[in-house]
Amino acid sequence: MKRKVIKAVFPVAGLGTRFLPATKSVPKEIMTLVDRPLIQYAIDEARSAGIEEFIFVTSRGKSALEDYFDSSPELENTLRRKGKDDLLKVLEHTNMESGAIAYIRQHQALGLGHAVWCARRLIGDEPFAVILPDDVIAGEKSCLQQMVEAYQETGGSMVAAMEVPYEKTSAYGILDVSEDMGQKVRVKSMVEKPKAEDAPSNLAVIGRYILSPDVMENLNRMKSGAGGEIQLTDAIADELEAGRDVFGFRFRGQRFDCGSKAGFLQATVAFGLARPELHDEFQQYLDELMALKSAAQ
Repeated sequence: MKRKVIKAVFPVAGLGTRFLPATKSVPKEIMTLVDRPLIQYAIDEARSAGIEEFIFVTSRGKSALEDYFDSSPELENTLRRKGKDDLLKVLEHTNMESGAIAYIRQHQALGLGHAVWCARRLIGDEPFAVILPDDVIAGEKSCLQQMVEAYQETGGSMVAAMEVPYEKTSAYGILDVSEDMGQKVRVKSMVEKPKAEDAPSNLAVIGRYILSPDVMENLNRMKSGAGGEIQLTDAIADELEAGRDVFGFRFRGQRFDCGSKAGFLQATVAFGLARPELHDEFQQYLDELMALKSAAQ
C-alpha cells in the first residue's frame, strides 16, 4: 500500500529581488493577492490535499512570515470585543496548530534542490510534497489535491506539468515523455531550461511536486547543475536513471507566475474578479479603463 502524503516542504528562502523595494522589509510570500498573502494560498492548497505537517525552508529576514502563522491574542480580543465575528473567522485560517509547522534555515542560496534538501531530517523516509508559493494555481479542485489522488494510483514521484510555447522552454524544466496517458505522462528524462531547439517537448514542470524519499538521497550528492546550483530537477532525473517511476501530471486549473510583476498583476485581476463582493465594481472599472483606452486611440 502506498504511503499517504502528509508532509509538505515550502521553499521560501529567496530574497524576492524582482519585487524590490517592497521586499526590502516584507518577505515576498507575505505580499497580498487581493487580501491574502501568497503563502496563505499555498497553505490552503496543502490543507485541501490532506497535508498535516508544514515545513518552511526560510532564511534571514523572514520573521514576518513566521509571525503570520502565529496567533495574535491582542488583535483577536479587539475583534471579539467589537463583535467582528466575521473577521475572527477569517483569522482562524491563518493560525496553525502547535507542532504542525516547522522552520528550517537555508544559510546559503544554493538552489531549489538544496532548499528541499535542508528539510531532509524532518522528511525521513516518507513521500512528501513540495509547493512553490510563487506558482498560484486557481481551479475547482486544488492542484496538489488532484496530484495526491493521482499519486495514489501511480506511486513513484510526480511533477505538475503544463504546456508552454517552445520559445519559453528555456525558463522551465522540460519533460521528455515516454508514454502519454492523457492527464498523466510517464517521464523518460527531464531537461533543465533547454533552448527551444533542444527541448524534447513543451511540457514544463510547474511548482508542485510529490516526491519519493529517494529524491533526498539523490540530493545528498550535492551535484551542481544549471547555473551552478543544486537543481531539484536533476535529483528527480536521477530517479529515472535508477529505474524508478516519475510521472508528469497535467493539472486542471490556471497557473499564475506570481514571481514576476506581470504575473502578480494578472493574478490580482483574476482573483479580484472571482470574488463576488468585488466583481461588479472591479469589472465596471476595467470596462471604463478599456473604453478610455479605445477612445484615446
